[in-house]
Amino acid sequence: MFLSVIIPAYNEEKRITRTLLAVDEYLKKQPYQYEILVVNDGSKDKTSEVVNDLSLQITNLKFIDNKENHGKGFVVRQGMLDASGDVRLFMDADNSTAIDEVAKFLPYFSQGYDIVIGSRQAVGSLVVVKQSWFREFLGKMFRLLVHVVVPLGVEDSQAGFKAFSKKAAETIFTKQIIFRWAFDVEILAIAKKFGLKTKEVPIVWSNDLESHVKLGGMVRMLSEVLIVRKNLWSKKY
Repeated sequence: MFLSVIIPAYNEEKRITRTLLAVDEYLKKQPYQYEILVVNDGSKDKTSEVVNDLSLQITNLKFIDNKENHGKGFVVRQGMLDASGDVRLFMDADNSTAIDEVAKFLPYFSQGYDIVIGSRQAVGSLVVVKQSWFREFLGKMFRLLVHVVVPLGVEDSQAGFKAFSKKAAETIFTKQIIFRWAFDVEILAIAKKFGLKTKEVPIVWSNDLESHVKLGGMVRMLSEVLIVRKNLWSKKY
């Protein structure tokens, strides 16, 4: 198996069909073997029913149906460790970055990179639909804090489009302990600690207007970044 695509899902009954059909339509035209893993994070809507129905239509679709909510980081970890691919990509269920962007990523693995991450800040990126000014401001403040507290060597740690080699996935996600707000920061911090080679690639990204991050969520993200810093100091990873 060459490529595994992991899609975490929480209350995605309205968007998951469009995303899964688009992912499958692209991948079935490619010359490599692939699988699509949807990992349900205890959705309260009909996400499970929708994905189960689609499994009859999409041959390479697998579904992990958690009945309880554990956090996006938890289900990303679950998918990464359950996957079979030599390259393992996770992407958001809202399809904010389309699957065809993975074509930019794959050549870097043959060049010796362990991780390739999508970036909305890198030169050449394109933001089709922007966030509100408030979310843009919160994002800038969060990036500044991460640079100071947990320097990662990347400009955008939060875009939900990241690919890992099998080795990198098994190294990082077996050590991950943060499963909600700042899990992206943690997995990249673990990667840096273990000397894994990371490439940041510009992507086309479109903000989903149904997605919302409130101030309380940002506060929790900041508190978890501090936990990552503490864990690095205490050599917990």
